[in-house]
Amino acid sequence: MGLLDKIKGLLGGNKKAVTDAVDKVADVVESKTPDSIDDKVEMAAEKVKDVIENVTDEK
Repeated sequence: MGLLDKIKGLLGGNKKAVTDAVDKVADVVESKTPDSIDDKVEMAAEKVKDVIENVTDEK
């Protein structure tokens, strides 16, 4: 079992919950860090959500 298969198994039918959690974590990080890095945090969160989308959509 490869790494992607393990990730797919962990995500299962919980893709929405995981992407919501990514947003919540990004919000917490933004509240604890200077406003000057908020854009970078948002960009990183979007990249993570893109990876989740790509991994779960692969056949």
